[in-house]
Amino acid sequence: MKGRIHSIETFGTVDGPGIRFVLFLQGCALQCKFCHNRDTWDTTKGKEMTVEEVLAEIEPYLAYYRASGGGLTVTGGEPLLQTPFVAELFKAVKDKWNLHTTLDSSGFCETSKLGKLMEATDLVLLDLKQIDPEKHIWLTGQPNDRTLAYAKWMSDHGKKMWIRHVLIPDVTDSASHLISLGQFVGTLQGVEKIEILPYHEMGIYKWEEMGEEYPLEGYRSPTDEEVERAYNLIEKGKTQQLQVIK
Repeated sequence: MKGRIHSIETFGTVDGPGIRFVLFLQGCALQCKFCHNRDTWDTTKGKEMTVEEVLAEIEPYLAYYRASGGGLTVTGGEPLLQTPFVAELFKAVKDKWNLHTTLDSSGFCETSKLGKLMEATDLVLLDLKQIDPEKHIWLTGQPNDRTLAYAKWMSDHGKKMWIRHVLIPDVTDSASHLISLGQFVGTLQGVEKIEILPYHEMGIYKWEEMGEEYPLEGYRSPTDEEVERAYNLIEKGKTQQLQVIK
């Protein structure tokens, strides 16, 4: 079995616990206006690699991953477009080294196909981009029903999750949106952490290299105070939901 690979990072520190081997897969079903990996969208591009070839890339750095409590993170693009490959890769690193595995995904998938992959997945990084369905379509080109169903599936099956949300001033930072996001998170089991990811412009050059206009030109990064406000509003919504459940 082969996967279509965009790129590799051997010393990742932000995509799961510890030091991590981060595998970026090629292909994505969403078209996020803020995407900093625009060159990952095309499902026909990238380099084909077998599971054994990926394992050979991981092996020289095993001591760092083990010593730091790290492991392997597969991201994208959207890794769930290549679910069979990721499932085989995760099983292989478990069988060979018992390495910690993390899946970074937007959850745009059919939950009926997740079983084998989730058996070998220790942690899910779930990107909740926009809780409002219509605004999600505007922001990503797709509705969010699959993403929400994916989150519920993870919760129902006892999977550990880190919820991630990109904070964009005037796009994903309204009080009503953040409170609603917190209320949804409050319905989920297994959420270990909520991460606010401040919007940045570091990926604009990739759009320019492809001869495309960047959709969010002129939008700024949030301040530290705005990030703190977002955390507080999400926590407020989460607390409200938990009180309803009680």
